[in-house]
Amino acid sequence: MNNNLKKLRQERKLTQIAVQMKTGIEQALISKFENGERVPPTETLIILADFYDVSIDYILGRTENPKINK
Repeated sequence: MNNNLKKLRQERKLTQIAVQMKTGIEQALISKFENGERVPPTETLIILADFYDVSIDYILGRTENPKINK
């Protein structure tokens, strides 16, 4: 997984804590996802895709277009 999660968060000028407060995903996990240390489970990918209004494929780096599923 590339840094699309970090890119999405930074584009919206959000901190990891702000994402945690809005999604319920722990900040430590958000950090690990953004740094490629862990891959989010399916349920978390759905939450993040809905929150950022992008496709799961974009989060996973499978497409360059945030709205297209591969």
